[in-house]
Amino acid sequence: MPIIHHHISALRATLQLYRAKQQRIALVPTMGNLHDGHLELVKIAKQHADIVVVSIFVNPTQFGVGEDFDSYPRTLDNDVEKLANVGADYVFAPSIDEMYPVLPPPTSVLAGEIAGQLCGQSRPSHFDGVGIVVSKLFNIVQPDVAIFGQKDYQQLAIIKQLVRDLSYAIDIIGAPIVRAADGLALSSRNQYLSESERQTAPILQQELQYLAKQIGDGKYEQQGFEEVLEESRQRITRAGFIIDYLEIKTAELTAIAHKHASVSDNQTFVILVAAWLGRARLLDNQLVTVKQPL
Repeated sequence: MPIIHHHISALRATLQLYRAKQQRIALVPTMGNLHDGHLELVKIAKQHADIVVVSIFVNPTQFGVGEDFDSYPRTLDNDVEKLANVGADYVFAPSIDEMYPVLPPPTSVLAGEIAGQLCGQSRPSHFDGVGIVVSKLFNIVQPDVAIFGQKDYQQLAIIKQLVRDLSYAIDIIGAPIVRAADGLALSSRNQYLSESERQTAPILQQELQYLAKQIGDGKYEQQGFEEVLEESRQRITRAGFIIDYLEIKTAELTAIAHKHASVSDNQTFVILVAAWLGRARLLDNQLVTVKQPL
């Protein structure tokens, strides 16, 4: 069973013992309510480190007004049991007061231009909140490696930028998306779906696969990117989703021309979607590499 720490000073003192022995430490940041996707992150962490710390903290600074901070499930006891089954060593579960002596914190870690698109358009303060909590966790744990899921593709890109710009000596590993048997990307918020919505939800991944095939087949050469995206938007909307965004970006999240873009051989794109289905805001993405110029 992993040992739980609620206080920064106690966790730091514990980890210093391993650091003195030159043992590698991995961090898996979470907000709890763990599912199999989180547990896969822990398994990957164990491949890269001697000691695995999982943080469980529902971070108030990354929730906007009217979002689900108060209702977000807190399931610490159940989470710790799951983590025991995959060999996590420590759980860091601080209180809000422990993490933020002053709230909102007067210090900011701004995510920059990359945060102004995609999720950042509908959640304008979200990634700044992610930036400060991840920075604090990195300073508290001082890991050698940290594992993040690729389902939150934009978040992963921002964290890599943060590590580069703030000179953290941390290897960031992006873990593949873990999916249910029908293709739905696992998420803590999937539990908001009703039974009928859960049957509809895999359409999102199916549409991403369809779009990826269009890239491979060269359909964009004739129609342009925006036209084929619009076809998918219409199908997703007809299925009952409210789309936040459906976009195609370069793998580095830079914009591409939507009309007859010049595409290089072996260029990689990422198709990203966020859409509401009932109370659940679902995220997904699909990488696709163009093998032949369009």
